[in-house]
Amino acid sequence: MISASKKVFRKVALGVTLAVTVAPAAVSALVSTTHAERSERFGGDFTTEHSATSHPTGKVDAVFFPSTHELRYTITWDGLSGPVTVAHFHGPADPGQEADHMITLKGPFKSPFSGTAILTAEQEKALHDGKMYLNLHTAAYPKGEARAQLTSPYNGETDHADPNHT
Repeated sequence: MISASKKVFRKVALGVTLAVTVAPAAVSALVSTTHAERSERFGGDFTTEHSATSHPTGKVDAVFFPSTHELRYTITWDGLSGPVTVAHFHGPADPGQEADHMITLKGPFKSPFSGTAILTAEQEKALHDGKMYLNLHTAAYPKGEARAQLTSPYNGETDHADPNHT
């Protein structure tokens, strides 16, 4: 027959064993859930705009963080008629249509160019609907020389957070 003190000891030992075994996994899951934010990727390639005779190349790569409404972007370009004087995100507009600018980017502009913008609900809708585009303006084409329509190359799938996002 097992004494009462041995029964208590076994229960305590079993509880400690479970705590040591389960606790790290629970803490790990909690930490990874807390720090793992979902993000969405968008991108677009530059084409000429407003009858420009140049042959722009380059693209916009962007990551959107829904919980903070933050859009992080990197823009690369080449082949413009001259230096970029102004850059805007425009929308809402389908490819080939024009719209007012939604977000003015602050220069100086040198490829590659990176930045962050906090989007309003209207801007988020335009982004998700594929109706936001980036326009690069030059002295020769003040209405815009190169345009990149932002779309989701991953068909709406989400990725885990950018490890550099804070």
